[in-house]
Amino acid sequence: MDTAGGIPIRRFIQQLPYPDSRTYLGSGKLIEVANYVEENKINLAVFDDELSPSQLRNIEEVLQCKVLDRTHLILDIFSKRAQTAHAKVQVELAQYQYLLPRLTRMWTHLEKQRGGIGMRGPGEKEIETDRRIIRDRISLLKEKLKEIDRQKHTQRNHRDQFVRVALVGYTNVGKSTMMNLLSKSEVFAEDKLFATLDTTVRKVVIENLPFLLSDTVGFIRKLPTTLIESFKSTLDEIRETDLLIHVVDISHPEAEEQIEVVKQTLHEIHAGDKPTIIVFNKIDKYQWIEKEEDDLTPKQKCNITLDELMKNYLAKNENDTIFISATNRKNIDELKQLLYDRIKQLHIQIYPHNNFLY
Repeated sequence: MDTAGGIPIRRFIQQLPYPDSRTYLGSGKLIEVANYVEENKINLAVFDDELSPSQLRNIEEVLQCKVLDRTHLILDIFSKRAQTAHAKVQVELAQYQYLLPRLTRMWTHLEKQRGGIGMRGPGEKEIETDRRIIRDRISLLKEKLKEIDRQKHTQRNHRDQFVRVALVGYTNVGKSTMMNLLSKSEVFAEDKLFATLDTTVRKVVIENLPFLLSDTVGFIRKLPTTLIESFKSTLDEIRETDLLIHVVDISHPEAEEQIEVVKQTLHEIHAGDKPTIIVFNKIDKYQWIEKEEDDLTPKQKCNITLDELMKNYLAKNENDTIFISATNRKNIDELKQLLYDRIKQLHIQIYPHNNFLY
């Protein structure tokens, strides 16, 4: 909500075996939310899940305020973050694909954009006209993305003789900051969700070893399917890479869950088997609370020192693992050495006849 420009007032949580097919929430909880909305003059309610068109309509009738679901909110953030023509086309396509089954009279202004003989039947309703206009727009955007995909594929084919490395991770873990640090570039970095939507590729040289480093869009829990489909060319950069750098915000209280989200997303886009280096970033922000001596409750992440946590992760991770602070430049030389060793091995395997390294 903060990233979208909203001000969160109150959070409601309900545990159900499965969501109500009509209103998502149970009737009692929905009435409780409706009373709070009325008493506090709330004008927007956001649900942390994707709602069906009928659920959105039924909830709005009860709450008497605007209702957004998780997907709509994420798409709104993406639309604000999109800077390049490529990103704008991808986001616009995802928005139209999401909105088409949820179309209401809000879209009737679109009919003014169409005209001419045979464009509207005598008995056709405005809502049907708008649906047709949006379907035509979706087709046009898909064609634009196909052309972009072809251009991106050609660009990637011209990157021969270089090992390709991609930064991946949950949104807002410091990937762009790492990109700037390693490539000495000025990629936009901000402490907000989805600061980066476009894939940025830079040539990086460590000692005598050049490679290509990509900064990709951040992942998030329950990433909308429409976004995965629209960002195909962006995700292709990850699928076709030789090495992944999985960046994790170790200071985040839900770091474990974020790791699993990234792993699951990589699996869904068929990139889960890539060689990977796990980089735990933001060690400068890690905080823990010492337990009382008579506290017999099991230790949680918030009660574990950074040294203990580092040992735990090192013990259970099969991939190369390193702990850094990109902002404070702590352990950056160690990271560069690890990258050099891994990329050199890959270069010899992939390009055995290119012997400039040895």
